[in-house]
Amino acid sequence: MSTLPEALPTQVGVHGGGRMGAGIAHGFLVAGSSVVVVEASAEAAAQARLRVLDSLAAAHERGKIAAPPEEYAARLVTSHDAGALAGCELVVEAVPEDPALKAQVLTAAETVAPDAVLATNTSSLSIDGIAAHLARPERFLGLHFFNPVPASALVEVVVGSRTDDGLVARAQGWVEALGKTAITVTDAPGFASSRLGVAIALEAMRMLEEGVASAEDIDTAMTLGYRHPVGPLRTTDLVGLDVRLAIAEHLARELGPRFEPPQVLRDLVAAGRLGRKTGQGFYRW
Repeated sequence: MSTLPEALPTQVGVHGGGRMGAGIAHGFLVAGSSVVVVEASAEAAAQARLRVLDSLAAAHERGKIAAPPEEYAARLVTSHDAGALAGCELVVEAVPEDPALKAQVLTAAETVAPDAVLATNTSSLSIDGIAAHLARPERFLGLHFFNPVPASALVEVVVGSRTDDGLVARAQGWVEALGKTAITVTDAPGFASSRLGVAIALEAMRMLEEGVASAEDIDTAMTLGYRHPVGPLRTTDLVGLDVRLAIAEHLARELGPRFEPPQVLRDLVAAGRLGRKTGQGFYRW
């Protein structure tokens, strides 16, 4: 295996071992860091470990990583105790988009790893709002990874009003060492990616409601006409309709009615049709 790039932290913590957290752990393990994943219970921690191992195995089968998954897994620890984050140089939270929950896990991480850089994977919540709960907001910023993390080429580095300038440069170096491209944005509702992505997706939903075209044809317009790799409705299924709804509601509160969620999105979420994770959203999976 390759040696650890100088830019990367030796030990990285990830609080939250769902799809996003497991993907973030995968990325740092492959790059050479040791990783600690913390979950809410022993059962959830065990499931998080399986997600990371399955992700590594799939990457190995596709020839994306050279070493067998077991070599990377030797540097992976999973726990349901936040104390396991002690000694981490970077801790990334990847829990659901709940400001109170994010503040809770980040303050716990700051307590057990006071010298660590803290980062949030939020796709739309205010960095300054979360930082208000921290003792050292200058050591906090956003690292917005994209799903699926191993295959994604982009990370948004989101800068709060009190984030240290030197930390921004370090974070850009970490992203580069992960083999990804960083874009740097200020703390604004939806940042750059979520704001644009949601705007396109909401208009696609309105077109579907109005009978302009089928979901398939709306998506094909964007994939073939504008060279988007995936259309906006299929992307919403991949992200999760509940996640898209929460982001749209947040943006509507912050930026106005142009981000008001269409009724079709509310209806599908209420019916439990959340996209790929439930087997049906705008498409059947």
